Amino acid sequence: MSLEAEAEFRALPADLKGKFVFIGRLLEQASPMNVGMPYVRPLESKLWEMRLKGKDGIARAVYFLATEQRVLVVRIFQKKTQKTPRAEIELALKRMKEAT
Repeated sequence: MSLEAEAEFRALPADLKGKFVFIGRLLEQASPMNVGMPYVRPLESKLWEMRLKGKDGIARAVYFLATEQRVLVVRIFQKKTQKTPRAEIELALKRMKEAT
């Protein structure tokens, strides 16, 4: 997880943190390419999103596969619109480029 994403994770409500951990374990156990909807979906380019939903709202954790078995989360945010905002995708793309 990038340093920025780690700070964003800490700011999430507890139930969304729990969903993040649950989906992270799924990715770890089943391999990133074997987990799909409703937990993750491709976003754009090499980016994927974890779909976090709880009583405290909806959030997304945007990640990419740094290696075949290594996931790097670059952006976590609470979602307020139906579609993932373009600015969030652009920020995740920028962070992905910085990490590689």
